[in-house]
Amino acid sequence: MSRTKLKLIITTAALSLSLSGCVGGPIPDSSAPITQSEAQAGAEAHPELLAEFGGAMTGSQAVYVEQVGKNIAVQSGLGNARDSFTVSLLNSPVNNAFAIPGGYIYTTRQLVALMNNEAELAGVLGHEVGHVAARHSQRRQAAAQRNNLLGAAGAILSGILLGNSGLGQQLGQTLMQGSQLLTLKFSRTQELEADTLGVRYLNQAGYDPHAMATVLQSLAAQNALDARLQGRDNATIPEWASTHPDPASRVATANASAQGMSGVTNRDTFLTRIDGLLYGDDPKQGVIEGREFIHPELRFAFTAPQGFFMVNGTRAVTVNGQSGKAQLSMGQYNGNLNTYVQAVFAGLSDQQQVTPSSIQRTSVNGLPAAYGTARVASGGNQVDVTVFAYEFASDRAYHFLAITPAGQASTFNGMFSSMRRITAQQAGNIIPRVIDVITVRSGDTVASLASRMAYSDNQVERFRVLNGLGANDGVIAGQKVKIVVRGSRCSTFRSGKGKGGRIAPAAFSIMRRLLRRCSRWSIRCLPC
Repeated sequence: MSRTKLKLIITTAALSLSLSGCVGGPIPDSSAPITQSEAQAGAEAHPELLAEFGGAMTGSQAVYVEQVGKNIAVQSGLGNARDSFTVSLLNSPVNNAFAIPGGYIYTTRQLVALMNNEAELAGVLGHEVGHVAARHSQRRQAAAQRNNLLGAAGAILSGILLGNSGLGQQLGQTLMQGSQLLTLKFSRTQELEADTLGVRYLNQAGYDPHAMATVLQSLAAQNALDARLQGRDNATIPEWASTHPDPASRVATANASAQGMSGVTNRDTFLTRIDGLLYGDDPKQGVIEGREFIHPELRFAFTAPQGFFMVNGTRAVTVNGQSGKAQLSMGQYNGNLNTYVQAVFAGLSDQQQVTPSSIQRTSVNGLPAAYGTARVASGGNQVDVTVFAYEFASDRAYHFLAITPAGQASTFNGMFSSMRRITAQQAGNIIPRVIDVITVRSGDTVASLASRMAYSDNQVERFRVLNGLGANDGVIAGQKVKIVVRGSRCSTFRSGKGKGGRIAPAAFSIMRRLLRRCSRWSIRCLPC
């Protein structure tokens, strides 16, 4: 959740409309160059997607990803592919990659950090190039006009509670805004076709085509690990591994497509290029530490209920559990909390009025607050919708929007009462995590290396997934591996201009060497 105001919230409807311009008329053949209408549609949606996913990173790592993406795009056979494709490395802690018409392909830094060689990066980007070349977005929407190009649909967060009614979908979409859960969704057939195209592009470019299978394997392992860490029975968060369905079952298909082929992986080059890459939450968007959400820039924190998991986005934080869903975000505030709460309720549905029985005023840890709950009938179910707002300044307020089964609104009472300001010292203690590429030494083991991971739990499991290691795989002296370590406050250089600017991970390796020298020379590093 960034400092950016919610003046320009991205909704699934707005993005779907912006992409719909390429649907009318005949769909170009898969070998046809990107058309002017496709390019225009993509160009209109591109800035909004960048904003939703933390902005485009810059620096040597972004240039590297762009180079690999453009090189693999050439293998598609589309006319002028190198110049027609725009490849963006997104500053997002979500494992995601996607494409939109017009040659715009995206991958997040988190997904890049999960990869273990350049061939895997080329495979993921090649998969997305395949979606563009095969015009999957246009064909998907042409087959079903009511299909949402950002396909996460409202049912993800509220379907269990609200059913598939119109109100349920609207509330679900409201809960997704700013959460980085918005992503493209294609049919299973289209996903398999994109996998096949990705394998073909890898082979043509001289990469090992089996990299498509290995990155899918890592995605499946990461999704399963996330599910266990979050206490979920299945990996249902709509990240790349789930919106691109069933990565585990696609491994065999990808391997079969690559049978008899071979090529390079460029493992060491890749690991060298991603050394120092920001990993996990960007402190400028707030960080999740266990059940705590802490925002060092906006100076607040809250605690999620036991058994719930959080997903942090550029403009919102979602809180998910079996007994309810909630989201923290902000809106336009004129100094009147009652009016603010009423405005949130008024914006929930254009199909029926959602009105709280009353709005109560209170104080939470010294913060002026107001809240209200409305009982809503939808899809044959009764649910309670609660808005709980806090004033942090005369022109700044935040609010939770929570949905629970009827009579269970108290599920989030502990979270509501945990909202608090944090001190400058507490904010300064939030240090980002980064990828540190190291060389295995004689005597090192998976356990000893994993103990250096900047996590208090599941260190071995995290290390194995991060490095694509199976349960029985070990490490070999001289091999390069990734660990996740704490960076430094001096690693918070901006990687771009404006709101999208974040850490410049490429500078981290240099800063790390300088910090080591600072320590050795007893020189204090000043806060950036």
